[in-house]
This record gives sequence, C-alpha cells and structure tokens, in this order.
Amino acid sequence: MDPAEKIGPILQLLDKHYRDAHVTLDFQNPLELLVATVLSAQCTDVRVNQVTPAIFKKYPSAAHYAEAPLADLEQAIYTTGFYHQKAKSIQAICQALVSRFDGQVPASLDDLVKLPGIGRKTANVVLGNAFGIPGIVVDTHIGRVSQRLGLTREKDPVKIEFALMPLVPRERWVKFSHQMIWHGRQVCTAKKPDCPHCPLLPYCDFGQKATGEAG
Repeated sequence: MDPAEKIGPILQLLDKHYRDAHVTLDFQNPLELLVATVLSAQCTDVRVNQVTPAIFKKYPSAAHYAEAPLADLEQAIYTTGFYHQKAKSIQAICQALVSRFDGQVPASLDDLVKLPGIGRKTANVVLGNAFGIPGIVVDTHIGRVSQRLGLTREKDPVKIEFALMPLVPRERWVKFSHQMIWHGRQVCTAKKPDCPHCPLLPYCDFGQKATGEAG
C-alpha cells in the first residue's frame, strides 16, 4: 500500500491507542525544555525528570548556566550520564542565548539550529512543545517505526522528517511525533517488536513480513 493511502488509517489507529501521548520531559518554560532535551540524550526521561527540579532551581536563567563553574554544572547533571559533554553543550548553548538572544530561547527553527550542538530534532521538540509551533521530531523511535511501516525508505533523520511532512497534516505533526515515540517505546521496540499484537500491523510492511501475513 502506498504511504499516502495508509497514513489516514495509521493516524486513526494512533489516535485510538495513544490518544494521550505527550512529551514526557517535565518543564515550565522553553529554556527548561531545551536543557532537559539535551540531558535526555542516552538517558531516560524518567531519570532526567528526577534531576531537573534541582537543576532548574539552581540555574533559573540562561545567564546562570553560562556563568556557572563547569565542574558545578557537571556535578548537577552527573546522574544523566555523559555529563562532561552535556555540561559543555548546555553552557555553550546558554552562552549563545545570552550573547545573541538576550538570554531567551528563540521561537524559530533557523535560529535554534544555529545554537551549538542543536539539530532539527531538538529544535522541533522545543518549538512544538514550548511554543506550539508544528514540527516532526525524528528520533530513533520515529525513524525506526516510519521505516518499518513503509512510510519512507530514507535512513537520514532529516530526510525522514521531510518525507513525513507532506504525508501528515501539519496540525498533527507534534501529536504524531509523540504517538510514534510512544508506539516505538511500548510496541515497536528496536530488538523485539511485538508485531502480533501491534495495532498498526495491517499497515506495516515489516510486521506483515514478520508475521507471515504479507500478500
């Protein structure tokens, strides 16, 4: 089935099974979400949410991160893993925010991706969830699920994003991203996808082959 034909039923099933899908990082403002997203790399959102309340209280503005002794920032984020690189990244981002955007997180994809180490994935997370600006987040889950469903054959995250954009209605981009991530975490996992019990099985190229239901 062509991607344009199957996307409608897929969206309906995602709404049915993941109606309440949402970002699972806790935040109160764009800066907090940006920092939390950086911390979430190679770390669970649950762990990030355990440490961010203290971090957000200690560093309430971009200037606080920018001016903090790096060793202190490393200690604060230590349990999220890769703390040396994450601390450097957060500080560099916040220094750029202070020097170029008066300490405020810009509500622009073009501006966000010019920040140190910020790619389209992180930018779309912030835009969609902190500013309500539509964007499709292509993380490992969305990339994997999109390929298995047969919505795209692209492997590069940016190319996957641009392949999905014309398929999914723009007003659904943020919701679709959350639903696909939840599906990738709960059912369509990397190593052991539960194809026999997958609600999207009738429209999944990978699942049809895995269960012998193709053709």
